[in-house]
Amino acid sequence: MTDVPAWPRATPVLTPRLRLEPLRVQHAPEAVTVLDDVRLHAWTGGSPCTLEELEARYRRQAAGRSPDGRHGWLNWMLRRLADGRLVGTVQATLSRPERGGLEAELAWVIGVAHQGRGYGGEAALAMAGRLRDDGVDVLTAHIHPGHRASAGIARALGLRATDRVDEGEVLWRGPVTALPARTARTPRTSRRPGPPP
Repeated sequence: MTDVPAWPRATPVLTPRLRLEPLRVQHAPEAVTVLDDVRLHAWTGGSPCTLEELEARYRRQAAGRSPDGRHGWLNWMLRRLADGRLVGTVQATLSRPERGGLEAELAWVIGVAHQGRGYGGEAALAMAGRLRDDGVDVLTAHIHPGHRASAGIARALGLRATDRVDEGEVLWRGPVTALPARTARTPRTSRRPGPPP
């Protein structure tokens, strides 16, 4: 059996308006109502999950890695600070390409009732900054060519559309160094030192 290096783990991240909470199975009952809208599948296909399906999916994803260990999984639920409501999710699938380094395939979903407020971009930037801190050097995303909102988020992350199309979605790619200045903080580093004793 080959030893598989450990993958980074999801930890809480704060933005000005959101708390990115590491995914837990217990998020499913609240998340199922946020994600229960066929319009969320217009670009990706499929249909909304039942509570049982979502619990099973979250149980797998919360493991933090694929069953064979070849991919790391980082998943966060997005909770609005103003009222504590879940508004969506962000996720990163990590891999170690043959060329070396660490690469992350990103995805984001914002509930229909919460779209158009910039939560997707804010959360994606925070997630990407966290991934940079974990040593990720390349970010990718697969985006339907008609999905202008997701293309805008990808551009904000410094990604550029490539010529590659997989199952109708364009591969966007870019180095983590293209990220704008840090906009998020993790709770453990957000405290400022107090006055000297």
